[in-house]
Amino acid sequence: MATLKDQIGRWKLSSKRSEAPTEPDAANTETSAHNFEAEGQNSPAQAPAAKTKASPGVDYYATKIKLHQKLLTRIDLNTIESLTPEQLRKELGVLLVALIEEEALPLNHQERTRLVTDLKNEIMGLGPIEPLLADPTISEIMVNGYQNVYVEKSGCIHLTDIRFGDDAHLMKIIDKIVSRVGRRIDESSPMADARLPDGSRVNAIIPPLALDGPVLTIRRFAVVPLQMHDIIQKNSLTPAMAELLAAMVKVKCNILISGGTGTGKTTLLNILSGYIPSNERIVTIEDTAELQLQQDHVIRLETRPPNIEGKGEVSMRSLVKNSLRMRPDRIVLGEVRSAEVIDMLQAMNTGHEGSLTTVHANTPRDALGRLENLVGLGGINLPSKALRQLITSSIHFIVQITRVSDGSRKVSSIQEISGMEGDVITMQEIFSYKRTGTNLDGTVQGMFRATGVRPKVSEKIRTYGISLSEGIFDPGAID
Repeated sequence: MATLKDQIGRWKLSSKRSEAPTEPDAANTETSAHNFEAEGQNSPAQAPAAKTKASPGVDYYATKIKLHQKLLTRIDLNTIESLTPEQLRKELGVLLVALIEEEALPLNHQERTRLVTDLKNEIMGLGPIEPLLADPTISEIMVNGYQNVYVEKSGCIHLTDIRFGDDAHLMKIIDKIVSRVGRRIDESSPMADARLPDGSRVNAIIPPLALDGPVLTIRRFAVVPLQMHDIIQKNSLTPAMAELLAAMVKVKCNILISGGTGTGKTTLLNILSGYIPSNERIVTIEDTAELQLQQDHVIRLETRPPNIEGKGEVSMRSLVKNSLRMRPDRIVLGEVRSAEVIDMLQAMNTGHEGSLTTVHANTPRDALGRLENLVGLGGINLPSKALRQLITSSIHFIVQITRVSDGSRKVSSIQEISGMEGDVITMQEIFSYKRTGTNLDGTVQGMFRATGVRPKVSEKIRTYGISLSEGIFDPGAID
């Protein structure tokens, strides 16, 4: 994992500090930076618009680059290793104020404070997008080249006024992210998946594959993971549906969560995993570690891509096979997308009950078809009926999630796999969501409904000493 010292070293900078200014007050510098961050970038200012408007002019970035390079020539790489992040941030503030005075830059208070804050983020964080990472309301950050930065809030996408200096600037930030997790990105390997320290998922793709410049996508995860009551408040499902889902996990039902991109499959998977008893051994397997399980006895496994010689790859299927030798009570697979599905189904069917996973599909029926296709893509030649029998005996419930047009997520269907009729897998829907209209403000109208079908697992739930609410399966509509 690359340290801050390594990152600065890669920027080909001197490791000797030529002076140690002591006149500026670090506390005042920090206070100014904090006040500016609170005011926002669109605060009124007396300076020319080119330097203070939301999308800074070339002069601002030229000044920032010049000051950045001079700052890095003053940093002692050995000294910064011994400083805490708070101490380093204060030292940088002192040094930056001194450099601004030394250069006699014609900056007012707001511009100076902004420049100090931005340069601190360049050294210690992820540059221009650092304020976005600090905003808990942002769920996705999408950088389309150095000039266009979009964010997703409440399910809707907005263009921000943030930009990078140029493609090289954006590439430095991408390199900083991927190097933290021991991965690399360059022309010979122009795609990379990574994660941030808070668990946020990162994908980067650069030229020559990305024609209009480097593209960076960050899927944010809440510092405090969402709980079931949070998504009930967001009207993603009803208390009755939540009660059934919690009971299904506790009694070791195998659950497949199905949905499209950005529907919240991983979020729901994380929430459901919270109902696994703390005395069970859990093994999680993911391409990029995202799950934030709250139990103590959790083993987290992550795949590894091939190195530059094309060797050393560790696939999801290899990890699933290995996990079976680790005495797991539950296996939580982030997503099935290849041949590992056959090993997962066999694990679910041979003593590892209560396992959870997700799959990309638009309906529960499509999810079953996708499982069959993934088995075939893995080169496994099973008769169609035998494969469907394996799926029927392995998966107990399919939970479908849908993202509707206003950006909200809905658990649109909970279906129990009941058996087979001939060569067809049969399912019975327990709960459903039906869209009924759209309000003038664009919000979607709809209702959740219990179908009146009592699932076969309800008897198993009773034997575990869990009492479901009276009338939970009675048919009816709930706003």
